[in-house]
Amino acid sequence: MSRTSAPGLKDLSRQFLAFLKFNRNVSPHTLRAYETDVTQFLAHLSGRHERPGSALALSHFDTDGVRGYLGELHDRGNSRASSARRLAAVRAFAKYLVREELLPDDPTGLVGAPRKERTLPNHLGRADVERLLEAPAADTIAGRRDLAILELFYASGLRLSELVGMDLEDLNLSGRVVRVRGKGGKERLVPFNSKAAEAMKRMLSDRSSSKFEVRSSKSGRSNRTPLFLNLRGARLTTRSVDRIVRRYVREAAITTGISPHALRHTFATHLLQNGADLRAIQELLGHARLSTTQRYTHLDVGRLQEVYKQAHPRAKRQG
Repeated sequence: MSRTSAPGLKDLSRQFLAFLKFNRNVSPHTLRAYETDVTQFLAHLSGRHERPGSALALSHFDTDGVRGYLGELHDRGNSRASSARRLAAVRAFAKYLVREELLPDDPTGLVGAPRKERTLPNHLGRADVERLLEAPAADTIAGRRDLAILELFYASGLRLSELVGMDLEDLNLSGRVVRVRGKGGKERLVPFNSKAAEAMKRMLSDRSSSKFEVRSSKSGRSNRTPLFLNLRGARLTTRSVDRIVRRYVREAAITTGISPHALRHTFATHLLQNGADLRAIQELLGHARLSTTQRYTHLDVGRLQEVYKQAHPRAKRQG
């Protein structure tokens, strides 16, 4: 009887990607990232063992190969965060092979992930926020829509994906609150202020009187009406909103690298500076862990020291 040869790593990587697509139902973006990272890892093994990718066997996927791959990434100048992400893809591939009983042990198990650099998130000062919110033109439909986007970002601290995914049905203007679908499909209610409410009313008034037709969104929640639209009546994409924010950052002559995510940090920082409880900020941001929210305490040590002096008995006595 002829024995069927074991599939090579290249074929197994294709099976792994198919598993992610059909069994794990990952997004197309995530699937492309996994494919890129695993392909680069196999290219490293190919060079390491001086053989074409089609000739790579399971035995070539070992701990030394994984460590060598990390070393190569370091030599190329990859950041620690980038290297950690690529290692995560290789780990997932290894776990798949172990689960399929193709590898007896996980070759990534003894490889430590690169420590990520701890950087403080960018955020805007209050004067910069005012300049940013004054940047959109008040006499155009696009300008009034863009102001509503900026006001809601600053008023509610939403993630970019959360803002883009919002539907008209999620907005309660009279109660000044929005229903937000966060990570893992978890819903939360987030309040916003009167300035944001006014900007939203003007945007919605434009929509009811303008000539473009609003297209419904079929996103698994039946036919819903997107809240933020492009001028063709379709839902704005994350890329479009990112461009909108960065455009007004330039127009407002704000030099620091400010993105939609930085507006989320600005929201949290300003709440903290004005005495908001960290647990409340955690709920508003939709963080699963308080440790994630605690990053913002690094941004306002001066206020925390003042609270300490006012609240601790010995600190008060000593002045």
